[in-house]
Amino acid sequence: MIKAEALSRKYGDVVAVSDVSFEIGAGEIVGLLGHNGAGKTTIMKMLTGYLEPSAGAVTIEGVDVWSNRSFTQRRVGYLPENCPLYPDMAVLDYLDYLAVLRGVPESQRAERLLYVIEKAALTSVAKSEIGTLSRGYRQRLGVAQALLNSPRIVILDEPTNGLDPSQILEMRELIRELARTATIVLSTHILQEVQAVCSRVIIINNGKVALDQALSDLQSMRRVRIVTDAQPASVNELLAALGDLSVDECRHRDKLYEYIVEAPADESAPSVNRLLVENGWRVYAIHPVVRDLETIFGEITAGARAQDVSVKSDRAAAGQEDLMVPQGIAQKVGSSVGEGGAANE
Repeated sequence: MIKAEALSRKYGDVVAVSDVSFEIGAGEIVGLLGHNGAGKTTIMKMLTGYLEPSAGAVTIEGVDVWSNRSFTQRRVGYLPENCPLYPDMAVLDYLDYLAVLRGVPESQRAERLLYVIEKAALTSVAKSEIGTLSRGYRQRLGVAQALLNSPRIVILDEPTNGLDPSQILEMRELIRELARTATIVLSTHILQEVQAVCSRVIIINNGKVALDQALSDLQSMRRVRIVTDAQPASVNELLAALGDLSVDECRHRDKLYEYIVEAPADESAPSVNRLLVENGWRVYAIHPVVRDLETIFGEITAGARAQDVSVKSDRAAAGQEDLMVPQGIAQKVGSSVGEGGAANE
């Protein structure tokens, strides 16, 4: 349904997305994750044809998006990060207006309007002006407009933003229902959302794909922590004898070694323990390592945060500041603090 090939996008000298490739099949619900500024929204805009890539290509059902934007955009429903709404229009009028713009046949228009209003739980505010709606209702209206043209592909940027807990549950159920007839791509900062509704996760880090894997595969990954006095050469030899085991991490602490071992089966830990003891090594600790999506996301994005801190440190060392405060304002602030002391801070 969706194929991205070597997508890249630059804003001047800034590389927002670099050489991103993936394929998404029919009926998949894929979560697009990444830290702020990782490139998620830029990728979504390129998938929908709202932003031209600097390099690479996107195809929807085998059709190039940029060369055939009218065709491909009729196949896609899109909720942007900040959905543009007209505050002076009533909810029903706004949806009817967009239905006309998107070419929904007049004979089907009333049916589609009723469908999206019901699915987005907008019945009680259908005649209200958009400017009077709460943030949650505005978000649901954004989702409703994305479904107007019966899309085969639905791309949602932060679909639960501003919703209360009960509305979030309703949105999850709606996404699952949509997946029966459409392919879903959603971006979110809430990892629980991905775990609740997605079958696959793509993590973007600094504009590149850092992970692309089915959630079932992530959950089946087994790791074992072992603390022992056995040296690395001996441990590697023992693991080789057991087959599909390997040391992923090794730390030397005092006279002991801490190993993180990739273990393909639950019974691997007892086997490793037995071999170490039989060969005269002492085992001080051995237990499985819980490595859920939150842990994996943290490991991947830690490098990005460390790099950001390093850049800021370099700027500070060079006498550059991220935020330049006019001298007059700085003097007033300093004077205010000096007069009132800590009580005015």
